[in-house]
Amino acid sequence: MKKYLLLLLLTGWMFQSCKHDFKNPVNPDDVEVTSGDADFSVYVAVGNSLSAGYMNGTLHNSGQAYSFPKLLADRMQEAGGGAFTQPYMDDDPEDVGGMKMGSTVIMQPKLVVDAADKAVERINKTPSMQLEPHPGPYNNMGVPGAKIYHYVYNGYGNIANMLNGTANPYFVRMASRPDASVLEDVLAQRPTFFTLWLGNNDVLWYATSGGAGVNQTGNTDPSTYGPNDLTDPGLFAYLYNQILQALTAGGAKGAVATLPDVASIPFMTTIHYNPIPLDQATADALNQAYAQYNGGLQLALANGLITQEEAQKRTIQFQAGNNAMVMIDEDLTDLSALGLPSLRQTTANDLIPLTAASVIGQPDPNNNQLIMGVTSPLPDQYVLTETETAEVRSVTAQMNGVIRALAQQYGLALADMEQAMDELAQGIRLEDGSVYTADYFNGVATMPSLFFSLDGVHPNRKGYVILANRFIDAINAKYGSTLRKYDPGYFDTNITILPQN
Repeated sequence: MKKYLLLLLLTGWMFQSCKHDFKNPVNPDDVEVTSGDADFSVYVAVGNSLSAGYMNGTLHNSGQAYSFPKLLADRMQEAGGGAFTQPYMDDDPEDVGGMKMGSTVIMQPKLVVDAADKAVERINKTPSMQLEPHPGPYNNMGVPGAKIYHYVYNGYGNIANMLNGTANPYFVRMASRPDASVLEDVLAQRPTFFTLWLGNNDVLWYATSGGAGVNQTGNTDPSTYGPNDLTDPGLFAYLYNQILQALTAGGAKGAVATLPDVASIPFMTTIHYNPIPLDQATADALNQAYAQYNGGLQLALANGLITQEEAQKRTIQFQAGNNAMVMIDEDLTDLSALGLPSLRQTTANDLIPLTAASVIGQPDPNNNQLIMGVTSPLPDQYVLTETETAEVRSVTAQMNGVIRALAQQYGLALADMEQAMDELAQGIRLEDGSVYTADYFNGVATMPSLFFSLDGVHPNRKGYVILANRFIDAINAKYGSTLRKYDPGYFDTNITILPQN
């Protein structure tokens, strides 16, 4: 009976959320829509997954149709804008997402809500779409996964480079030719207007990997970078300027966007630092198990190997109630000579990526007698420490400084997505009184107010509408255009709920 009632509620919500017209008005009908000083006849979007319409952990048609560039282009067409093409996944008829190369799944399908398990998980279907070229170029040149240096790399769309990891399957699909760079395909269209939102992945991957990469500040050679490394801000500044020089050489106007604080997205903030519930008896048993380790810390302290502060930080202590997790912290003093690993418990200053949800409290795959986060420490990739968070925010701040300065230098509109995301974390109240939050999905009742999709990184449909409106505000303010904004309340969240996955 409870499941039946839940399904009725879910069905009712989905029916209500999908009944609105796509082209909803916000501006009064008697306001003439004009382009102002801008020319929207050839609009090209330069970016990554946030421009592509990536949603719920994959790229699929139902997300692409609501990409912010597509929403923006629809409004531009009311002011003289031309056609806008996107590399739709039309060879994915079930809208599952994901991709195969031969029989190997190389990109995963979309995330859904399993109502029976009350869990977010990958849909239980195998992707049908094969990695095959569908040559562009396209107006939407958002390439999921692309960092700024990938944009100028020739061969990024060459399927032969998939084996050595230097090609991107999404650009393989959309590149005009195998040896083209993304920027070359952008410029070949001779845009009269562009949006540029690059740099997110240059910090995001380091954060979402729990700082498992390297902070490459000072290293301007991207050929030496690993996939999860932080991009050098100097390299970012050089390439961002080169891209803007190329885009504006023919007189094109455009809008650039700052980078959000990736440490504040639901992917990094949903899991609390103390998710381990214990009764007193279990806590006592665990404290006994760690007594030898704690005693070793006191020995190290007595011999001047660590400070009192570090000894306290490293001491493992459990109690009845919710407890912090045991983790590996590579920034701690190396005490391996004493047989002591670099362990401590998580604190409120640590960020736990959503990927950790699959391992916390589960048996250690290398020893099923141990429990991850309790008797077996969480590996580095499952915790972004306070030090690593500071690195992410420092690099992001430097990159945003570059974006703001170059926007002014080139006379471009600036969409401040850093500010927008900061506001979102507090809850954005729109003109109609609606409030949208950065909370992660935790039940059907929360869905109408959510901004993020189920992956905790990318917006949902409502979220992309809000982003499109931010660009519209910036463009109208800079160029005197009167592009119409959207009402986010007319859009659903594109969250798929299955009775059982």
